[in-house]
Amino acid sequence: MKDSKLVIIPTYNEKENIEKMIHKVRSLEGNFHILVVDDGSPDGTAMIVKGLQEKYPDSLHIIERSGKLGLGTAYIAGFKWALEQGYDYIFEMDCDFSHNPDDLVRLHQMATQGYDVVVGSRYVKGVNVVNWPMSRLLMSYFASVYVRFVTRMPVRDATAGFVCYSRKALETLDLDAVKMKGYGFQIEMKYSAWRLGLKVGEVSIIFTERQEGASKMSGGIFGEAFFGVLKLPFRRISARK
Repeated sequence: MKDSKLVIIPTYNEKENIEKMIHKVRSLEGNFHILVVDDGSPDGTAMIVKGLQEKYPDSLHIIERSGKLGLGTAYIAGFKWALEQGYDYIFEMDCDFSHNPDDLVRLHQMATQGYDVVVGSRYVKGVNVVNWPMSRLLMSYFASVYVRFVTRMPVRDATAGFVCYSRKALETLDLDAVKMKGYGFQIEMKYSAWRLGLKVGEVSIIFTERQEGASKMSGGIFGEAFFGVLKLPFRRISARK
């Protein structure tokens, strides 16, 4: 049975974190490959990745895009590349160490137990968030409550950005039909998978606020997610033809 794994890491100005993250992921047991999707970082993030490709020629890859095109489109580009390359398990993960790379192993373990989508969840066992101001914590927590209320989707952390998709899941989802580009993308992907009958599970993780670099959260991203969720129950969700 094949068991190839690819971690997709979108980047924009992550020079403080990218090298440490690449070394960490490549040090894990299980041979996790990496695809960096860089949106034209002016700080030289892409150059750092290209330099490290000499050390990891077969396991470190990069897609360079011109300008900030959105988190969702970065992941869609990465998903399509992963499917073309034949990967079996595809992961979403932030570059800033808010997601502990060690947890990739746990997400993968659950995925091999028959789950199509495995979410690294901050809220499946209470609230597991470190170094967030109370205002942001409440916004995030109640955003997930709001999503469950509107969509009836049984996922505790719908906005989570630490996710493992099986190849089957990404081949089932119509990636070209995904409309939201910011953090609403995370909700839409999970909702579409659930509506299509894919098996979605959650693994409890601890989320730690970034120590270096700048957060990419904005009011526009939050607004897109808030209003986009209201439309989801009325959307026709179809599998890829």
